[in-house]
Amino acid sequence: MAVQTVATHTDLSLGPAAALSCRECGERFPLGPVFACEACFGPLEIAYDLPEGDPEELRRRIAAGPDSIWRYAPLLPVPADVAGKPNLNPGFTRLVKADNLARELGVTGGLYVKDDSGNPTHSFKDRVVAIAVEAARAFGFTTLSCSSTGNLAGAVGAAAARAGLRSCVFIPHDLEQGKVVMAAVYGGDLVGIEGTYDDVNRFCSELIGDPIGEGWGFVNVNLRPYYAEGSKTLAYEICEQLGWRLPDQLVIPIASGSQLTKIDKGLRELIALGLVEDRPYKIFGAQAEGCSPVARAFKDGHDVVRPVKPDTIAKSLAIGNPADGPYVLDIARRTGGAVEDVNDGQIVDAIKLLARTEGVFAETAGGVTVGVTRKLIEAGVLDPTLTTVVLNTGDGLKTLDAVAPTTGPSAIIRPNLDSFREAGLA
Repeated sequence: MAVQTVATHTDLSLGPAAALSCRECGERFPLGPVFACEACFGPLEIAYDLPEGDPEELRRRIAAGPDSIWRYAPLLPVPADVAGKPNLNPGFTRLVKADNLARELGVTGGLYVKDDSGNPTHSFKDRVVAIAVEAARAFGFTTLSCSSTGNLAGAVGAAAARAGLRSCVFIPHDLEQGKVVMAAVYGGDLVGIEGTYDDVNRFCSELIGDPIGEGWGFVNVNLRPYYAEGSKTLAYEICEQLGWRLPDQLVIPIASGSQLTKIDKGLRELIALGLVEDRPYKIFGAQAEGCSPVARAFKDGHDVVRPVKPDTIAKSLAIGNPADGPYVLDIARRTGGAVEDVNDGQIVDAIKLLARTEGVFAETAGGVTVGVTRKLIEAGVLDPTLTTVVLNTGDGLKTLDAVAPTTGPSAIIRPNLDSFREAGLA
């Protein structure tokens, strides 16, 4: 395990963050840029001293905060004055009450789309990067980096530019052009690597252990315990936007699986703090058929997730060896949910369905969640009489290639009324 200079908790200003805790053995370590347990090599996550007291007072404190993830600063590993620092202020995106889509799918209990395409770089990755930037500042890093399937590269480039840090990000060489351009436009270094995301991730792990990587904060490697906490803000926002109540069912896309596990963590924290009523909820994971190792393990009843080589249009989810896969399986089974997949054709159909019914143009990952939602309803697995939230994590403008072959003008006419009538559009 690569270990870089570690500051103790007393040297830092990371709010309620108290320590790093191993998810496997429970061993605790001082806060620092490390991501694996020295005792068992399990993944580390943040342990907190969360605020105590009247839940209603905490709700009022949150409501008085900014319209960004920083309204939840008392629950995150960030300094109390984080909202005043130069950052992209992501979050508090809209929760769309999707009545038209609900009618199409036969949902009667209330269907919502959490649309994170409204973030500064048009994906949920702005949330996680914003937390990682604060950790990078605390540990004195000067370069912000990541391995990425596209959205994260753009989020890191933008956040680093805003924070005055250098960025150098690594992507598979064959990503969608929209994501490549968006990652490069912020002026940092963008490096394409021949291979899959898993190859890119392995390279980054090697770089961390080399002197070249000294002073580098890899948001999803050595800063991963902090970075991952940003996904909890999706859980916080959904519950607040529902009037401080838990949804009955959530459908969440799976890439590494971290987003799903942290949303579950966020829901459990809200229950523990008394901010929402403790009652059952179900979490469903969504994968693309061309990269569905977690769905396969769930269906086969296995606890081990076997790596696969990705082959799907949903490139933002194309992680063949998902680090949090086993934990996703645990959560799906514990909550009574499931993990399902859809093929490329179903993804495209779902993107168009969401756009046609709700005016939300989702990227391929959003097509996966909507497609899986439809499939689970048709299979009788997801209850259409319950309140359901489906996540759209990015903007369809980033993945135009997925829908372009089957999308275009209804007709091409001459500039006169007769031509319009002849086209059957009058």
